[in-house]
Amino acid sequence: MPLRITSLVSACAALVIGMPWAEAMAGQRGVGLPFATRSEVMAPEAMAATSQPLATTAALEILRQGGSAVDAAIAANAVLGLVEPTGCGIGGDLFAMVWDPGTGRLHGLNASGRSPKSLELAYFQERGLTSIPPRGPLPVTVPGAVDGWFELHARFGRLPMATLLQPAIAYAERGFPVTEVIAAAWQRNARLLEEYPGFRETFMPAGRAPAKGEMFRNPRLARTYRLIAEGGRQAFYEGEVARSIAEYVQAQGGFLSYEDLAGHRSEWVEPVSTDYRGYTVWELPPNGQGIAALQMLNILEGFDLAAMGFGSADALHLLAEAKKLAFEDRARFYADPDFAEIPVERLLSKDYAAERRALIDPARAAAAYPAGDMPGARSDTVYLTAADAEGMMVSLIQSNYRGMGSGMTPGELGFVLQDRGEMFSLTPGHPNLLEPGKRPFHTIIPAFVTKDGEPLISFGLMGGDMQPQGHVQIIMNLVDFGMNLQEAGDAPRLRHDGSSQPTDERMTDGGELALEDGFDPAVIEALRRRGHRLASERGDFGGYQAIRRNALGSGYIGASESRKDGHAAGY
Repeated sequence: MPLRITSLVSACAALVIGMPWAEAMAGQRGVGLPFATRSEVMAPEAMAATSQPLATTAALEILRQGGSAVDAAIAANAVLGLVEPTGCGIGGDLFAMVWDPGTGRLHGLNASGRSPKSLELAYFQERGLTSIPPRGPLPVTVPGAVDGWFELHARFGRLPMATLLQPAIAYAERGFPVTEVIAAAWQRNARLLEEYPGFRETFMPAGRAPAKGEMFRNPRLARTYRLIAEGGRQAFYEGEVARSIAEYVQAQGGFLSYEDLAGHRSEWVEPVSTDYRGYTVWELPPNGQGIAALQMLNILEGFDLAAMGFGSADALHLLAEAKKLAFEDRARFYADPDFAEIPVERLLSKDYAAERRALIDPARAAAAYPAGDMPGARSDTVYLTAADAEGMMVSLIQSNYRGMGSGMTPGELGFVLQDRGEMFSLTPGHPNLLEPGKRPFHTIIPAFVTKDGEPLISFGLMGGDMQPQGHVQIIMNLVDFGMNLQEAGDAPRLRHDGSSQPTDERMTDGGELALEDGFDPAVIEALRRRGHRLASERGDFGGYQAIRRNALGSGYIGASESRKDGHAAGY
């Protein structure tokens, strides 16, 4: 796990004389837990936290101009679509939760797009395909992010959309230096996607992906942002942009049409929640996977995790088993509620959690669990958060999926189209079965925490299947293990891979555990003895940002992911 070194010489000297690394590094900061990379950020009026510093700065600029937290979030998201195209962009989808101090309520927005109305299951069956390809024109669904911006802005915005998009337009025209983590991801994505028409011209202007520190410009995206600023959502879904997208996709053999784009609308939804040791944790309902985090918390609430301690074999074992149980239900029941009856109330009930909890053997990892009994039932990203002086807090997540998405890059628009359609099942009878005009199962999920009916924490953790697992670990770190907001994100994480997926109901052989550096080797060996298979490659453990209301005074506390390029800042 990356650690911030203020004095490499003294840390190395400590190792030479026999002091453990963690103890040596803790001495460098003087306070906090040894794995903490930095202090929490504190500010009296407003706060923003994103995965790229230019986006955080843009959010603060908007807040200082009198914009709302929603205005700041839109501005930050627009900048991220430019500076971090490896995780997001206006070719993708968006989900958000907004705490409105005026009404004292939490609002949820599902801005995910639907499958082409002309694409049917028979297309894949006739070609002998058992899954939807991850790249190219076939997994492309309607991009919902721009409509999500305008829905959020219409209800909670204060400044004109043109003002909100101006920071992104300026960086797109003048250029910006590519940051380290994003540069590495850009290079990986480019190797996979450079063959697709338009990708090289937009994202590899020198014939390669930009290197760390190299200036990158995207005049095509600047022009598209200007069209949106001047023409509103109609410019994207009913005007020149929509026609360009449809013509491009269909020329590549895809199905997305102008009519699919023109007919798209986001949906305001009621967030769902569970109580965890006196804290109310909120997620959005399906077609996303947020309730998997709530199911896991319900299961874990029956164990005394605080007594077990952070990083103990007992706590990690129970976390992995709770994840397996929740993900079997995720594969079986989570889908677009317009096409499937989803037993959300049953899935989130404490009685159901007790039934599932009883299946866990504290001494042994299970090879597989069945999905739960549901009588009457018919299943790469950026996260950002912002808070303003009036008390509005926004939890927003946005993604292309698989980093830079499908590779489909409409020639003069400056962005890549998402590949969320890959998440559909092609198994007849499955709740997440591909159907025309249907929203696919979604991995991206924002989160929120309230206490006694008052807003407390806006947070998220990006990274595909890691997201609900990460949400649970953040809550455990804060509530069970007493960490502060930054420590909760810096703490080493566990990731379990291998439970059933929304495209496949087959249970697996127990999957694999990936563990970040920082866990005791004796604990890792204890997990192996319990039957957990440890992954040979660690992979991705997500990217976290959070804002918390300051209980000891006015303003906010912010934290940002040390595994990414960004930061939290306020004033």
